[in-house]
Amino acid sequence: MSGMWLQDAGSLSSGNGKLLVIFMGILAFSVLVLTLVVVIMALVAAVAGKRLLGVAEEFRTKAFPVFERVGPMVDGVSELVRDSSPKIKVITENCVEASHIIRDKAREFDVTASDLNSKTRAQAARVDGMVTSVLNTTAEITDSIQRGIKIPVREVTGLVNGLKAGLEVLVGRAKAFGGGRMNVPRDRDPGW
Repeated sequence: MSGMWLQDAGSLSSGNGKLLVIFMGILAFSVLVLTLVVVIMALVAAVAGKRLLGVAEEFRTKAFPVFERVGPMVDGVSELVRDSSPKIKVITENCVEASHIIRDKAREFDVTASDLNSKTRAQAARVDGMVTSVLNTTAEITDSIQRGIKIPVREVTGLVNGLKAGLEVLVGRAKAFGGGRMNVPRDRDPGW
């Protein structure tokens, strides 16, 4: 059962909540059936006891000569019926008390499960916040590193391109000066 509480927050309120409701329903149904059986037994015993007392009285009046010999035996049966009635009443009361205890324990279980569920959700929210913070910080660091590398690389690339262009101009002038060529525009000079 504790494994169900530690699952995802949504699963406790949906799937495991339904299981808890089903369990409580089965438990309530069982207690109700047991109570009905005991009450019916008590009623049947009470009715049977009254009938038995009525029959015993009738038997006593009609068969008095035989009753004197059997009298102590009938008294024992009457006493047995009288003794059984309070015991059946105690059994019924015990069933009612057990029903109350089970209901109280089910409420305690529900409170505990709700408390654990709320604590689990709070911890999940806290972990989510920490992970989001770490991911945001990592993105910022990556962006800073990229800017720190791109800017100097652009500057060095621009400097190299400038030097290259300057060297090309110098080499072009040196060839023109050293080769005796006249300054011919680049697009018409076949040497370029």
